[in-house]
Amino acid sequence: MSRRREPREFEAEVTDLTHDGRGVARLDGKAVFIRGALAGETVRAVQTGRRRSFDEAEVLEVIQSSPDRVEPRCIHFGQCSGCVLQHLDVDAQIQAKQKVLLENLERIGHVQPASVMPPLTAGYWGYRRKGRFSVRWVEKKGKTLVGFRETNPRFVADLTRCEVVLPEIGTRIAEISALLDGLQARRDIPQIEFIAGDDAVALVFRHLVALCDADREALVAFAQRTGLAVFLQPGGTDSVHPLWPEQVPLSFRIPAFDVELGFQPLDFIQVNASINEAMIQRAIELLDPQPGERVLDLFCGLGNFTLPLARRAGEVVGVEGEAGLVVRARENARRNGLDNVAFHAADLSQDQRQAPWMRDGVDKLLLDPPRSGADAVLEQLDLGPVRRIVYVSCHPASLARDAGWLVRERGFRLVSAGVMDMFPHTAHVESIAVFER
Repeated sequence: MSRRREPREFEAEVTDLTHDGRGVARLDGKAVFIRGALAGETVRAVQTGRRRSFDEAEVLEVIQSSPDRVEPRCIHFGQCSGCVLQHLDVDAQIQAKQKVLLENLERIGHVQPASVMPPLTAGYWGYRRKGRFSVRWVEKKGKTLVGFRETNPRFVADLTRCEVVLPEIGTRIAEISALLDGLQARRDIPQIEFIAGDDAVALVFRHLVALCDADREALVAFAQRTGLAVFLQPGGTDSVHPLWPEQVPLSFRIPAFDVELGFQPLDFIQVNASINEAMIQRAIELLDPQPGERVLDLFCGLGNFTLPLARRAGEVVGVEGEAGLVVRARENARRNGLDNVAFHAADLSQDQRQAPWMRDGVDKLLLDPPRSGADAVLEQLDLGPVRRIVYVSCHPASLARDAGWLVRERGFRLVSAGVMDMFPHTAHVESIAVFER
């Protein structure tokens, strides 16, 4: 009968950071990824997992600390998985993200940008205007947990506040938890989504059973007391409806382009308003649309880039896979009095070669794809007339893959690339690249 192996404690020198923010060391010649360790540190750690190509561990003690180590602001750091880099100075965080981008471009795409753009940064706290809290009633604790997942994703972190979520929500997590404690349906509310526009902040309560009158009254009283809008979601995304108030003005403005975008509570919007505005400004400066040019914006969503582009270009075409977002994008074009823009709904992972928007030529191209990247649609496009491409990426590996293909197979040059700190204190890397003939 085999005995269970005791967790191994060891001392190690940390040489690097992984893409997800863990320290990299070597133990008996094998790579080990250590949660809570930073490059340049000597730590005492305990092994937490074994894999074929690497082991996993977490810090027990920092023997020699990095000069970039700082005290995390959040009292839940280390338990909650929402942030993994609060112990690293913010300047070092953005340098680490830039390193991830450049290493991916070289290792996966086998390309290097002719220049590296200065990173886009803004405020580091209270920036997150969209997200989802998990909710779980725990009988043994006699309370409702509200928060992001723990580092062990099977569990919900027991948060009282969140330092990166906008303050209207982040400072009220304990209050929301207490609210749920008093609801009869507390066992049947699995999540709460939050989203904020310029003039309203909304919570969407997903509930698996019909709410009784007392629960509805408690939610209305909470909304009236806090000024937060409350929506209910009894089923799929199309079941979302306001509880209080009856009309909720959800929109955000992009002042530099005199554009306002309306949205629905579960729509995708960029989580960081300040970085979003700076990102749009940079993307349009890089693309440099002219009054006589036709620009194609793929994965356009609500028109986040499309409508500002329409203020500069002769004609803009936006294509998005989610039909509801296309409806809202068309409404946003009308709201802003833009008649030189057209929106189409299309699954960009499928063959679109016969689509009218695909057959018409374009002068310049903007891409803002999901994590999977844009390889499927790029391979279908006639890129011959395209003089410039701006690629906004939320995943450096897929950007690197697509960049390599554009350079080697389609004759483009990677002019410049850089990172944007859309998610401070997390390991998420948002980046932008520009390609020219």
